[in-house]
Formats: sequence, structure tokens, C-alpha cells
Amino acid sequence: MNTTVMLKPRELAIDLLRVQNIRSAPVPVDKIAKAMGVQLKFSPLDDELSGMIFIKNGTPIIGVNSLHHPNRQRFTIAHELGHLVMHREILENEVHVDKQFRILMRDGVAATGTDTIEIDANRFAAELLLPSFLLDELLIKEFDIDDEGPLEALAKKFKVSKQMLEYRIRAIK
Repeated sequence: MNTTVMLKPRELAIDLLRVQNIRSAPVPVDKIAKAMGVQLKFSPLDDELSGMIFIKNGTPIIGVNSLHHPNRQRFTIAHELGHLVMHREILENEVHVDKQFRILMRDGVAATGTDTIEIDANRFAAELLLPSFLLDELLIKEFDIDDEGPLEALAKKFKVSKQMLEYRIRAIK
């Protein structure tokens, strides 16, 4: 039985941030990947393809769609790192390809709760890019989620989409 999968994705992301000594935003996902021995490959891919991960000769390789927005690319890297941390045994046997991720508007499969591997990788990525310990500090003061100004500034600080930031704030509160 694989005990890694039993740990919660968010706890695993926080642990990775602690090990990498990350205490400020934006989280340098590319540096974390490299510190984990991951090779990052940026290539133009079909628009619906965000990224993929596979292991070749013991080296994890994450492919990222170079045509996507840099914030999307950061999420792709974080998502694929989640697969590496939580599902390495699967990766040892196959290439794992991810279509565009649906964090807020999950597709039919994710909505049923049956695609737990993707749901877990999304949760891992959300915590890695917007760690609750950093968000909590910023949200201690009164924060109006409907006020676009501070929301956009915070999204820019973390280098994530405003939509993802709103999702995380609602999940924390």
C-alpha cells in the first residue's frame, strides 16, 4: 500500500515549501522543480494540452505548453510536481498527459469525484502556488473579495490568475 497517496495534497505541498525554505511570494516553482531533479521542457503544444510528466532513465521531465500564459505555465509545473510527489509509481510506467486543468469549472469526470489523481494534483498545485500560511498573513486584515484593485495586486504578487486567487481565498475563509 502506498502511504504517500494517503497524505493530503495540501500537506505535501506545504512540506515541500518547508523543505525548499520558501517563505515569500511568488513561489519559484521552476526552482523547486530543478531542486527536485526535474527537467523542464517548454514547447508549443495543442492549446488544450497544458503539460505532461514522465520519467526517463530515472529523471522526471515536465513538458509545458510554451504558448500558454506564464501564470498557466506556473500552474502546470505545480500540478505536474503534484503528480511527481503523489503518483511517482504511476509515472514510472507511463507518460502522464494533462489537458487544460479545470480548477473552478471542473469537467464531468472531475465533478463526479472519480478522477482523484487530477483533483489531488490540482489541490497540491493550488497550495504550492498560494500557500495558506502566506495568504493567511495577507488576509488577516479586512479583505473584500469583490474589490478588484487589491485582488489584482495580490494575484500579480503571487503570479497567479485572479480566478485562482479568488478560489483559494474562498476555500480558506
